[in-house]
Amino acid sequence: MTLPVFTHLHASNCPVFRIGAGETNKFVVLVDPLIEQTGFIMVLEIFDVGGFTPPNQHRAAEEVFVVLHGQGQACVGEEMLNIQPGTVLLLRPGHAHAVRNTGQTRLYCLTTMVPDEDFAMLITNGIKDVLDEQDHAVLGWTSSPGSHQISSSE
Repeated sequence: MTLPVFTHLHASNCPVFRIGAGETNKFVVLVDPLIEQTGFIMVLEIFDVGGFTPPNQHRAAEEVFVVLHGQGQACVGEEMLNIQPGTVLLLRPGHAHAVRNTGQTRLYCLTTMVPDEDFAMLITNGIKDVLDEQDHAVLGWTSSPGSHQISSSE
């Protein structure tokens, strides 16, 4: 099977999930390795006010958070780091970490994990969700109902 040379879509049409009921984060799946057959996942991670990731670590994956909007803290081992728009946080495999929204608004992070380590499966087996008006306002995205995935193969 030949993989497409590219995929073109609008982020507002990407699927949105919460890993489980009562979770404080939702994920817009921008690049899904289960569909695109990539070795990485890229999501827009949206933390509700007070939302957090539980402490976790990865066997082989490197994870990058790029803060787009909001305020938070990242705990890496014993270090507590303040994060805000423009922060780029690269996490190496084998080190415990957690991220928490400490601000008064939602925290928006572009998150990439290489390799995926089944993160895509964990997310997409969760509960479907949607972007609301607040998300669209912060992101500046408008819904693109006519937009769809376009792939091209050589």
